Amino acid sequence: MSRTVADGLWEMLVSAGVRRCYGIVGDALNPMIEARLTGHPVAVCGTAGPGVTHLINGLLDARKERTPVIAIAGDIESSLLDSSAVEELNPYKFFDTAALYIGRLVNPGQLRPVVSTAITTAVAERGPVVISIPGDVAAAGAPSVSLQVPLPATTTGVACAADLAAMADLINQADTVAIFGGDGCEQAQDEVRELAGRLKAPVGYSFKGKPWLEHDNANAVGMTGLLGYGGCHAAINTADVLLMLGTDFPFSEFLPHKKVKIIQVDRDPSHIGRRAPLELGVVGDVAATLRALAPMVAGKHGDHFLREHVAQTEHARRRLGHYVTKGPGIKPIRPEYVAAVLSELADDDAVFTVDTGTPCIWAARHIEYGRGRRMFGSFTWASMASASPNAFGAALSFPGRQAIALCGDGGFTMLGLGDLLTQVQRKARVVNVIFNNGMLDFVNIEQQEAGFIPFGTDFVNPDFSQVATALGARGIRVEEPGHVRDAVAAALAHTDGPVVMDVVVDRYALALPSHTPAATVKGFTLSIAKQVLSGQMDEVIETIERNVRLL
Repeated sequence: MSRTVADGLWEMLVSAGVRRCYGIVGDALNPMIEARLTGHPVAVCGTAGPGVTHLINGLLDARKERTPVIAIAGDIESSLLDSSAVEELNPYKFFDTAALYIGRLVNPGQLRPVVSTAITTAVAERGPVVISIPGDVAAAGAPSVSLQVPLPATTTGVACAADLAAMADLINQADTVAIFGGDGCEQAQDEVRELAGRLKAPVGYSFKGKPWLEHDNANAVGMTGLLGYGGCHAAINTADVLLMLGTDFPFSEFLPHKKVKIIQVDRDPSHIGRRAPLELGVVGDVAATLRALAPMVAGKHGDHFLREHVAQTEHARRRLGHYVTKGPGIKPIRPEYVAAVLSELADDDAVFTVDTGTPCIWAARHIEYGRGRRMFGSFTWASMASASPNAFGAALSFPGRQAIALCGDGGFTMLGLGDLLTQVQRKARVVNVIFNNGMLDFVNIEQQEAGFIPFGTDFVNPDFSQVATALGARGIRVEEPGHVRDAVAAALAHTDGPVVMDVVVDRYALALPSHTPAATVKGFTLSIAKQVLSGQMDEVIETIERNVRLL
């Protein structure tokens, strides 16, 4: 039988390094983490019409997280295009927001140029693309041409000489320098630490930068933002010069806007200057740029600025550790304690995936990431329910590594339960840890920030461990704080398929940032006043009593 267009399509994908294709389960989120962890592009498929629409959220995540995902979208027969046929969908309109490139194969002759363009775009620009293909075209004979796809180099080089000289001048003239790094520091960990040591510079980081810059770093001062802790906010807002390295931190209100001279280094020109006013914007790879910069800057002698903010960070860690240290004796179970035990007992190369919502808080503050651990979540698009499918993708990509999903109960109910069936079928080693507080906790917090009385955030959960057992997974229910450690150990030790660990945690647990904007304080104050006046004084008192050691 001659080679079909479909055969040629898969031949081209394989030549570009695609090793696995995911179907509809997981909403296109499973391949997200495989592409991030392996560096290879990944394919995902959806059938025509409604099947294709399930891919959109995952592709939006892939675009925000700069991940090469190639979506193969089924299409109606080519003879029916533009006739409002059943399941007809215009891919150009539907995927326009999510995809960097959209190609529609309406005749076999388009196979090589369309698929080659899609693959090259996904790899070179690090994002999702869509190839829409009608069934009759897929079954047609492929043209007799070479279908190999040579991939372009994707490494950005060092910054230009003029920018390096300008960076060195600003740094050498400054008495104090601070560093704020993000995901772009993944390959620059040693360079950042070396430069920070010479400059006596505190090193803060975004959530996505934490796995690269916190561990083994004597200059680490925590995070800023509403997840923030430690001396980061004070350091980056009071230094003479701030080096922003490989970060597109979106919360501008936590960045300096006046006296601090900011130098931003990023390989993506579109990131330069869009979050805070800059003294200097530099396009270049962070690691290569810092290596070239190093001989041009003089070391700083005084370390008072560094010691001040490291001391703030140590004080913050002691305060944050209260509900961890006392965790075995506090009921309801504190979520901080659960996260800390997971961090302690998990393997050094474990992959942690994190749901949008309060699991982000516990992952940011109480999970430690060494050089071998990875952390992933929908941190830019903020898509709910991504932890379980992302962990599934990690388990399929790296069968020997622990894949630990930190799930909200709402998120797990929304998507994790459906994905669990496939995890069971594949015997995937996924540990789904559910922080079960019977509410959409982050939405509750957001409503209070806005000054509202929380509404519509409560719901009744099943016993997730029993549901998991019924579906063929290992189910563990934890209601007593004294059982947390043994339950975590048992969950992590289970290798014969997925685990669901349903932990009933304190619904009143809060996490206070190191710096709270005035608008947020005003909103919370107004919300509390409204709650008291509407007869919810007991709720307010419970919240204060359960978090008094954080105040």
